[in-house]
Amino acid sequence: MSIDLKTISQLRDQTGAGIADCKKALEEGEGDITKAIEILRKRGEIKAASKGDRATKEGVIAFDGDNKKCAAVVLVCETDFVSRGEDFQNTASEMAHKLLTDGDGEFKSWADAKVKELVLKIGENIQLPDSGIVEGELLGRYIHHNKKVAAIVALDGGDETVANDVAMQAVAMAPNYLAPEDVPSEVIEKEKEIYKELLKKEGKPEAIWDKILEGKLAKFYEENCLNNQVYIKDDSKKIKDILSGAKILSFRRFKV
Repeated sequence: MSIDLKTISQLRDQTGAGIADCKKALEEGEGDITKAIEILRKRGEIKAASKGDRATKEGVIAFDGDNKKCAAVVLVCETDFVSRGEDFQNTASEMAHKLLTDGDGEFKSWADAKVKELVLKIGENIQLPDSGIVEGELLGRYIHHNKKVAAIVALDGGDETVANDVAMQAVAMAPNYLAPEDVPSEVIEKEKEIYKELLKKEGKPEAIWDKILEGKLAKFYEENCLNNQVYIKDDSKKIKDILSGAKILSFRRFKV
C-alpha cells in the first residue's frame, strides 16, 4: 500500500528510526502507526534516546503512600499539553506506586523501561529526574495544585496537621537546610566574606562588623533554614514555634 510522507514523518518523529525503516514498518502495519511502532521495536530500530537533548520544562509530581511511608516521583516532559494528558499522569502515579511497593532497587530498571515506552508512545523527551521514599513515625505531605512542586516532612511527635503545614512551608519557601547547624561551614564563611566586603564598601567601622554580621547571618538562617523560617500562615511565628514540642527530623522537596 502507498504510505504518505506525513505519516512517515510522524512515525519518524515518535521513534527516531530512519525514513526507509519507518516506510517499511508502516507498509507492514498497513498504515497503522501503533502497529508500525511495535514492528520497529521488535527490530530494535527505535532510537528513543535521540530525543534526550530536548528541553524538559514541564511535568508532574506524584505521591503514593500514607503518613508513615511515602514515595514521590518527578516525571518531566517537553510540553504542558503532554504533562496534562491522561497517559502521562497515570504513568507518574503508577511509578509512585511501584516505587512504594518494590523499593529503589527494583524500581530503577522498571522505570527506565517505562519512560522509554512513554517516549515512543507520545513522541517527546520524557525523563525521571528525581524520586524517593521517605519513612517516619509521622509524615507530612503537600503538593502544589499544579503538581510541579511538593514536599515530604518527617516529624518526631506532633500531629498530621502540623506535619502537613510544615510540608506546605517547604513547598512555598524552598529552604535549603533544616537548621542553622546543618549549613556547611564553608557556606557560612562565604556569606561572612560577602557581608564583610559590603560593609567595607559602605564604610562601616570594623569595630561594629561582628554585631552586624550576627544580624546578617540570622537573616540568612531565616531565609534558608526550615526551622528558622517565618511561618507562611502567621508571620508572627517561625516554624520552630508551631511544632509544640515536636521535632522535624528531615524533609525532602521535589520540583519539576
